[in-house]
Amino acid sequence: MTTLILTVAGADRPGLVAAVADVVDAHEGNWENSSLAELAGTFAGVIEVSVAPEHSEGLQAALRELQGQGLLTLAVLTGTPAADAEDQVLEIRILGNDRSGIVREVSNVLNAHELSIEELATETRDAAMAGGRLFEASVIARVPESVDLDALRRDLERIATEIQVDITLA
Repeated sequence: MTTLILTVAGADRPGLVAAVADVVDAHEGNWENSSLAELAGTFAGVIEVSVAPEHSEGLQAALRELQGQGLLTLAVLTGTPAADAEDQVLEIRILGNDRSGIVREVSNVLNAHELSIEELATETRDAAMAGGRLFEASVIARVPESVDLDALRRDLERIATEIQVDITLA
C-alpha cells in the first residue's frame, strides 16, 4: 500500500470532507487517520490515506482536480514509515495566561532534547474569574531512548517559571 498525506484548507462550508472522502473512496483509497478543524472561518486539516500503488496516481489526479474546482487548497505528500516502536510517548499539558512565545519556548526545549511532536493542540479562551485570556496546550511527543528525562523535566520547569505557565508531564 502507498500512504498519502493530504493537507487541506479552504473557506469553511458544508461538504468539504464529503468531497474529499468521495474522491478517496472512488479510487479505492482508505481514509486512515485525520485531524480536521475549523479555525477562524477556515477549514483545515491533515488526512492519512492508504491506497494500492496501482490507484495512487489516479487518486492524486482526482484530488488535484478537486483543488482545481476551487473547493480547497490541497497538498499530497507520500507518507514515511512510523517512528521507532521503542520510543516512549510523553504527554505535556501547558496552562497559563496567554502571551506571545509560549509555543516557541516549549517547542525549542523539546527540539533541544530531540523529541518529535506527534500532536499539538492549542486553545485560548477567556479567563472566567480573573479576566484576560488563558492559553492551554496539549502536546504528545515521541521521546527517543537516549533522552535524559530528568534534564528534560528541569528545562521544562525552568521555562515554565520564565514564561509563567504550568507545565505538567504524564
